[in-house]
Amino acid sequence: MQLALYPSLKNSLRQYAFPVSFGASLVLFTLLTWYCGLASLPVQIGLVPFALLFGYHLYRRDYAWSELKKEWHWELIFLIFFFLMLTVRFVNPTISYAEKFMDHAFLASIMRSPVVPPLDPWFSGGTMDVYYYLGYWIFGCLGIVSGVPSNIAFNLSLPTVLGVAAVTVYAIGTLVLDRFRWLPLLLFFLPNPSFIYQLSIGSSISSALWNSTRTITNTINEYPLFSFTWGDLHAHVISIFNQVLLIFLLLYLYKFWDSLESRGRWLLCGLAALSLGSMPLINTWDVLIYAPITVLVAALIMRKGWRKGQGIRTWSPLAAVPPLAIIIYLPFYLMLKTNTGGFALVRTPSDPFQFLLVNGWFIAIFLLFLVKEIRDRPYLLLVAAPFILAGYTAAAIAVIPLIYLIAKKERSIPDLLAIFGLGILLVVELFYLKDNMGDTYFRMNTVFKCYVPAWILLGISSLAMVGGWLARPGRIPILPVRKGAALAVLVIGFLFIVPFLVPLDLSYGGRTLDGLAYLDSTHPGDAGGVAYLRNLTGNEIIVEAVGGDYTYYSRISSFTGIPAILGQPFHEYMWRQDTTGWYSTRPGDVRAIYENPDQTVALMKKYNATLLYVGDTERETYNVSLPSTGLEQVYSGEGTEIYRLSG
Repeated sequence: MQLALYPSLKNSLRQYAFPVSFGASLVLFTLLTWYCGLASLPVQIGLVPFALLFGYHLYRRDYAWSELKKEWHWELIFLIFFFLMLTVRFVNPTISYAEKFMDHAFLASIMRSPVVPPLDPWFSGGTMDVYYYLGYWIFGCLGIVSGVPSNIAFNLSLPTVLGVAAVTVYAIGTLVLDRFRWLPLLLFFLPNPSFIYQLSIGSSISSALWNSTRTITNTINEYPLFSFTWGDLHAHVISIFNQVLLIFLLLYLYKFWDSLESRGRWLLCGLAALSLGSMPLINTWDVLIYAPITVLVAALIMRKGWRKGQGIRTWSPLAAVPPLAIIIYLPFYLMLKTNTGGFALVRTPSDPFQFLLVNGWFIAIFLLFLVKEIRDRPYLLLVAAPFILAGYTAAAIAVIPLIYLIAKKERSIPDLLAIFGLGILLVVELFYLKDNMGDTYFRMNTVFKCYVPAWILLGISSLAMVGGWLARPGRIPILPVRKGAALAVLVIGFLFIVPFLVPLDLSYGGRTLDGLAYLDSTHPGDAGGVAYLRNLTGNEIIVEAVGGDYTYYSRISSFTGIPAILGQPFHEYMWRQDTTGWYSTRPGDVRAIYENPDQTVALMKKYNATLLYVGDTERETYNVSLPSTGLEQVYSGEGTEIYRLSG
């Protein structure tokens, strides 16, 4: 797909066509397959336009070997990061804790039945129109067209995200730096200061990683190194490749707008609209951040054009981005059933020390590069006073470098990214999006979902600033090619060894890419039952035990994608509330199915359930007593029994 799209971008993106085509082809494939699902067509049809485009460029002889040889370094970057993340998944592949149950449940459901909206595997009769599911759709469809089952596709997905994101970040580094273009890639390896602090007080590496993401009280403050290592195929991680794609497109438009032809402007703005329009479906929080950033970048481009006497018609591609972003996935919004509570003022802001333990690297770098501006205009420091007096000290810390960057007469691209990132930190200190997480964790999701984009923006900007400083004459000499290559090989080789040295498996075992392989030794009864169910086709609904979230309950629906009457209850409550009383009715009905033989068949028919699963978890949860008629046993092994509703 990437090779098919690449020649179409060369005239507009020049040397950046090859790296951008990685992420662009992925979001375009997603759009095509999504509409196939909406029309109930095979998602494989989504490959047809790429095949035709590839044939067209072959016919035109657009794949010159002399040109392709120049692109080898982009492929190398993708492969290094892909296989580095693949090694991490190889060491810790299990679909066994945290959000991995949910992530695989959605992935398996989509691969089992790729329709729009996808079936909710944890709520029989329901669909995923209550959640942003497009990230799972991307990798579910890639699994379908490549013939890779969900339990392995799960462990190929994050390597793909990281590989595509790394190529795009390196393209951003190339866009803004003449040397040390690789430095922005360090944002994927950089821990926050809290991790270093945790190690200094004696925490193990695993504990330090976890605790460093729970630094700001009652919130989650993840960063890429933790997210990729932890391994949840969750929306906020999947979205990283699309975030950096949009960042690159906006920066490229900002830098080269005047030199682009009308066709190139429309093409790049169309890609920006596609990227922005995908965000509400991949991770809705992202659009709350990147929509304003897109508008601001467009305004800056228009401002430069206005000074040069450009007419309004010149900017029509920019003005088309927001409406196009909505139109592209308009059916999604018409189907969406969501619950939001609006924005509210933060009453308990972050502790300033905790704030610096999360964001300290970036704040320090910005202040070091702003020393001259601070000396020249010390009065701007007064902007922090109102925040301090109001008790928002962390906001005051963020606003100091922010105001000096805004006040600079000439701002570089890294300056702009720093402004955007610091703006996110400032807004999150003042406001939060209301949800149903309760009074204690009232801003947990806001910090969680906004800090990843902030880290990306702040990481790229600060590391680019460092790269620019290091490239100044007399700082660091240019190494000979052989020495530079040898050093790179040593560093990359060490990175591949690290996953085998650090205890990442969390005692679950690994050395495979099969995320369900651990069931053979830990839950042999479920291993056989799951294998049997994964081979079934057609519309099925299964009955399994209902228990707590983030536990081994709901494991059958999670591992097979077959909808259960009810999976993890609190997740479903967050998504669809309890408007019909299902929160108490469904668990009670499931208990009655297992314990009251007179009601088993009738209640299964109530939910259109076709299969009844009886394993160790069901026997531990219920006093299982099944009717002598109405059920037919279709599987038995290792203490697990599966029954089908007769007729």
